[in-house]
Amino acid sequence: MQVIRSFDELARVAHGVYMAIGVFDGVHVGHQRVIGQAREDARAAGGTSVALTFDPHPMRVLQPEKAPLLLTSTEHKLRLIEQLGADACLLMRFDKPFSETPAGRFIEMVADKRNQLREICVGTRFRFGHNRAGDVRLIEKLAATYGFIVKEIKSVHTSTGEMISSTAVRQHVLHGQIDRAAVMLGRPFSILGTVEEGDRVGRELGYPTANLNPHNEIMPPDGVYAGRVLIAREQFGGVANIGVRPTFANRDRKRVLEIHIFNFDRKIYGQDLEVLFLQKLRDERKFDSVDALRAQIAADEQTAREIIKSIDRGL
Repeated sequence: MQVIRSFDELARVAHGVYMAIGVFDGVHVGHQRVIGQAREDARAAGGTSVALTFDPHPMRVLQPEKAPLLLTSTEHKLRLIEQLGADACLLMRFDKPFSETPAGRFIEMVADKRNQLREICVGTRFRFGHNRAGDVRLIEKLAATYGFIVKEIKSVHTSTGEMISSTAVRQHVLHGQIDRAAVMLGRPFSILGTVEEGDRVGRELGYPTANLNPHNEIMPPDGVYAGRVLIAREQFGGVANIGVRPTFANRDRKRVLEIHIFNFDRKIYGQDLEVLFLQKLRDERKFDSVDALRAQIAADEQTAREIIKSIDRGL
């Protein structure tokens, strides 16, 4: 997937553009439908599918005090959009001058004749332009002028009737409801981060861990989780721990995310990996001794392996 950063660059690399527009934090099922519609229509017509999104999140500029914690960093979001099969992503820098662009002018920029815009796909609740004055109805009014069609993707709901949104996913993750978050995401909730050197507590216990510096801002509650780890194109099982490691009172008590990766013995400091949270095993707690902690970790690993095998058998 090509990542481009201006309409001029888009005009040089894409023609017959089918564009999905949105903030796409989390790239949940609703976002996937918007992007998927543009992708499928572009493929049918031999055009180029483009996801237009923003960096940083617009609320960071418009109302920073009310800006939400991010489900995905920009890099993580780009990875997820690429996995959906988009040909290109137009990553627009969202700053104060850009925020003052009138809604009609924004559509005029998108509909530049050089890229032969054919279609715009947006969600029902999408708003854009200065003071969020633009919506689907405005895009429809301008479509005839610029010669493209509009596809409005209705809000998606779960089987229990809950509307899927980035806000709802955030709340589920923060409250430890990772199963409900996974339904809305269409995949397990995950965190992308960079492996950094830790204090080797896990190695001392016989269970070496990768300490992660998370790129995103949302994490589930403290505890131990069965998970998967994606490193480049490889996938491994693992046990993730979020917390302050209370058994080691003499250690730094900062909150950390670390994961013990099954059948893995490589140096990956400085590399990015993605941790997928499958199921919570237990709360983090203080143990009376290191031996007791070691025994619990062994039990956690066994349980996690069984969970992963069960999931694999169900695929």
